[in-house]
Amino acid sequence: MTRPTAADTQARPVRSGGHGRPTGHGGGLAGLGDRLRDLLRRPAWRRGRVAAGCAVFVALLMAGHSLIPDTPGHAGSLVETFLPWTAVLLLPLLLAAAVRRSWTALVATALPAIVWLAMFGGTVFASPGSGPYDVRVVTHNINAENPDPAGTARSLLDADADIVALEEIGEGQRDSYGSVLDAAYPYRAGEGTVALWSRHPITRVTPVDVGMGFTRAMRAEVRTPQGDIAVYVAHLASVRFGPTGFAVASRDETVRRLAAAVDGDQAEQVVVLGDLNGTVDDRGLEPLTDGLTDAQEAAGGGFGFTWPASFPMAAIDHVLVRGLDTVSAKVLSETSSDHRPVSADLKF
Repeated sequence: MTRPTAADTQARPVRSGGHGRPTGHGGGLAGLGDRLRDLLRRPAWRRGRVAAGCAVFVALLMAGHSLIPDTPGHAGSLVETFLPWTAVLLLPLLLAAAVRRSWTALVATALPAIVWLAMFGGTVFASPGSGPYDVRVVTHNINAENPDPAGTARSLLDADADIVALEEIGEGQRDSYGSVLDAAYPYRAGEGTVALWSRHPITRVTPVDVGMGFTRAMRAEVRTPQGDIAVYVAHLASVRFGPTGFAVASRDETVRRLAAAVDGDQAEQVVVLGDLNGTVDDRGLEPLTDGLTDAQEAAGGGFGFTWPASFPMAAIDHVLVRGLDTVSAKVLSETSSDHRPVSADLKF
């Protein structure tokens, strides 16, 4: 009795490899290994196309961040707040290129790297400016729950500033800071949760309504030997992560109100000091930053990250100027606050 042939049963004949093993992809771990070997046998330029596509997407995200819709969830502001950190995305892209041994993915990863360097290379390699100055200013969100107000004030004295602005002063805490600062600064003014200490006379102190329901901003004129400066001290509304995304609506409204006050100010020299709860890349700050120069960008070294103090990830504390030149700017050492102080040297 003859055995049925492959033709009789219409079954596909099994081909053997060089060692008598069936070829093709079986199931289980063996099949997975075969598929992986097939992928790695492809020419290097054909591998890693998914990783290459991701690299192109990251480059577009960096370069086109201003085109990201701000609704829903204010994704545009969120990306722009942490825009310098998009460099971290290069690491998994490089790892994917190495694992796949793909020239395509490697070359594609160079694209976001070039875009990032074009955007931030100057910031990374910039050195703080230096030279003669007329006025040194310091601003610091000292945190209403600061456990050591006197120690924080003493650390600010080391900056040897002419003008010191403090934000988020808790109820009854102004004298705690004044007990240290008053000895070095004979002039002091305060409104609500913000205050100003100065070596030069302070006049025309007025609160600025930023729509918070209580005073978180003020304007004062400081009479320096070189001329008068209109100084704004502000603590704008905070941003939050919530069910609806990156909540910036309150912050943006306080920005618009402060910007309206600054834009309408007739003073030739204007300085805005404070915690603005946003970076200069964040479109939400544009109403204010469009007419002012950020001291850190103009004459600082590095990104100027100030928050959170233990591991700063965003530059949300600022010195913004109009009618003055920035000689230098820097972030000062950590205090007992959750923010770091900022210093800038200005010249008429």
